[in-house]
Amino acid sequence: GAPAAFGRPSPLPQTGWERLSELWRRDEHQRYPEETVNIAKAAFTAGVVGWLYGGLPAFVSARKAFIEGSHAEIFQNRADAVQSAHRAGLRSFIRYGWRWSWRVTAFATLFNVVSTGLSAYRNKTTIGNFAAAGAFTGALFRMHLGLQGLAGGIVFGAAFGVPAGGLLMAMYGLAGETFQEKRSRERRELYEQKLAEWQSRLNMTDIIVQTENNAQGRPEMERAREL
Repeated sequence: GAPAAFGRPSPLPQTGWERLSELWRRDEHQRYPEETVNIAKAAFTAGVVGWLYGGLPAFVSARKAFIEGSHAEIFQNRADAVQSAHRAGLRSFIRYGWRWSWRVTAFATLFNVVSTGLSAYRNKTTIGNFAAAGAFTGALFRMHLGLQGLAGGIVFGAAFGVPAGGLLMAMYGLAGETFQEKRSRERRELYEQKLAEWQSRLNMTDIIVQTENNAQGRPEMERAREL
């Protein structure tokens, strides 16, 4: 019947599935783990980069094509012609930017989810995790092209995952620990802190109970002496 705050802290996850499920579970402050937040940030960044990658060349090309093909058209003034060229470029920017944006976002998100999940499940971060994530993502994106496309997607994804993983591992090396090691250390330190606080509250509760028992026992002892 004790409140949850006074219960023994939950033990650290021991299995790969427990560590994997922890990625999508909020803590007591209703915050998601840093790995999950980083996946969302990477997805947003990938969307912006993909939109610029596909939209800017399309904008320039459409604007140039409009200017070259509009010599016979009549405009009210120079500003009207410039605005018409910009509108043509903007339509292409939105159209092709969106086409590239959602593809890059989906690829980056799936790659990060798989690589982060593998690192959490195995409780270690290696280049093999990124290579496997890249191969899986590439295969998923190219599987609609048949066996040849599936094989090409695996090769392309692995070729993307290895240098990306190598770059991240080099960054982890400069930091002194991988992200998974940092996460495990912070999780262990937080558990030890909660355990110490729980033991302190438990000891305080025992002292209070003992004090109350002693206080209740004194009147009975005094009555026994009087008799």
